[in-house]
Amino acid sequence: MSEFRLAFPACVIAGKHRLTVDDISLLRKHSFPEGIRTPDDVVVMLALNNSCPEKCPEWNSFFVEQLAAFIVNYSYPQGSLDEINVAWLMRMVATDGVVNSSLELELVQHVIDIATYVPDELRAFALDQLRLAIDQKIGGYSLMRAVERRGISRQDIDYVMRVLRGVSDGGCINVQPMTWNVLMRIGEATLPASNHPRWDDIMAGLRLVEHAEPQRRSRWLRIVDDNIAVA
Repeated sequence: MSEFRLAFPACVIAGKHRLTVDDISLLRKHSFPEGIRTPDDVVVMLALNNSCPEKCPEWNSFFVEQLAAFIVNYSYPQGSLDEINVAWLMRMVATDGVVNSSLELELVQHVIDIATYVPDELRAFALDQLRLAIDQKIGGYSLMRAVERRGISRQDIDYVMRVLRGVSDGGCINVQPMTWNVLMRIGEATLPASNHPRWDDIMAGLRLVEHAEPQRRSRWLRIVDDNIAVA
C-alpha cells in the first residue's frame, strides 16, 4: 500500500484545496469511465475525500453512490454482503471502530439500505456510532448530531430505524446478538428521562434471533467478468 500512487487526474485533484464539479467530470471520464471497479479505485476515492479540505456538494452523492454500488452490486456476493466484505468496508472507513467522517458513515448507511442481506456485524457497527457519539462525543455520527445530550433525540431515532429498517416487520424488530448488545449499550449510555418516547417503543419491539438467513460462500472482491454469464 505504501507504493500506491495516484494517476492523472486524481494526482492533480488531490493537491487542490477545493474539489469541484469539473473535477468529478474528469474522474468520470479518465479514472472511472465504467464506474468504480477495483479495490484500488476505492482507495483513490478515499484518498481524494481525505486530501481535499473543501468539496462541492455534488461530491457527497458521487462518493456514496459509486462506492456503495461497487461494494454491493459489482462485488460478490452481488446484491448482498458477507462477513468478508463487511470487515473490509469497516477497515476502510473507520479507525479503531470509529467512523472517520459523516460522509463515510453515510456510505455505510447507504450500503445497508441497498443490500438484500446485511450481516449482523455491519448493523452493530453502524449503531455503535450512535453509542460513541452519546458516550464519548467522537466519530462521524457525533459530527452530524444536532443535539449533544445523553439522551436519544428524534434525529437518533431516525438513524436507528434506518439501520434497522431491513429487519423490522410491523412492530417487531428481529435483531441478532451483536446488534442486540449494541442497542442495550446505547440504552445504558443514556439518561432515560432524556430519551425520545419512540426509543421505548423500539426497545419493546426487539426480538432476539440467533440465526441469520443462509449466506452464499464467497471471497471478497471476486470481480464480475463481463464476458462471462453469471448464473
